[in-house]
Amino acid sequence: MTKTLLSIGHGFSAQVLAAELIAQGWRVIGTTRKPEKLSKLEATGVEPLLWPCDLSEALSEATHVLTSAGPDAEGDPILRVAGEAITQAASNLEWVGYLSTTGVYGDHDGGWVDEETETDPATLRGQRRVKAEQEWLGLDGLPVHVFRLAGIYGDGRGPFMKLRRGMAQRVIKKNQIFSRIHVEDIAQVLMASMAKPNPGRVYNVCDNDPQPPEVVLEYAAHLLGMEPPPAVSFEEAELSPMARSFYSDSKRVRNDRMKDELGVTLKYPDFKSALHGMLEAEKQG
Repeated sequence: MTKTLLSIGHGFSAQVLAAELIAQGWRVIGTTRKPEKLSKLEATGVEPLLWPCDLSEALSEATHVLTSAGPDAEGDPILRVAGEAITQAASNLEWVGYLSTTGVYGDHDGGWVDEETETDPATLRGQRRVKAEQEWLGLDGLPVHVFRLAGIYGDGRGPFMKLRRGMAQRVIKKNQIFSRIHVEDIAQVLMASMAKPNPGRVYNVCDNDPQPPEVVLEYAAHLLGMEPPPAVSFEEAELSPMARSFYSDSKRVRNDRMKDELGVTLKYPDFKSALHGMLEAEKQG
């Protein structure tokens, strides 16, 4: 029987997952808010839907659901529009995945967190994510899994573009640590969970090597044969409000549950292997 994934808010991570699943013979239905993206999705083999729309038919055909849409001030926008239809489809669904963020843990001054750490987000964005997680996990009879993603990089996303354009900043903030994950490893984790569902489970999705942002930027510059940009203190850095908010959290995120329970071996276990992989992907076009 052909498996069918309904991908709601079909963004960067979901697109990489979809390519893997379609290659394995899956059917993928993806939603987007942008009419200009409909033909692009169709060209990748995804059956596109323009959101907002009635998801009843797609849900009646889906075996798996992934939602990537971010919450707003009122909660999860997908559940607000399609929550009843999603609940009614529960008997058809083998797996539901909600993509969240490690930002739900808040600031730990560079210390370690795992899935048992209490959520204490420092930002409004993180607070909304906690609420959305609770909304999804609270749906009766739905096989929901929550994936808390670290900072995402991959093809077209990462430090290389900013370095080449002269836009990169080597921002220095004492004891600032970020965890990261390559988008191909996100897809790998999601597929492993689909193969081994455990409804109600929460997984951190990150690599093995949390590092200060300037360390990653310096190595990226080295790979490009460039001098790293001059160091600038966090207080003096020209950052957008969104970029500045990321620096309100400092923590190292553990990924033992992801590896132990799902049997995942990361393709890119640290930032160096991820950056090398991104450059190799560029060369291959």
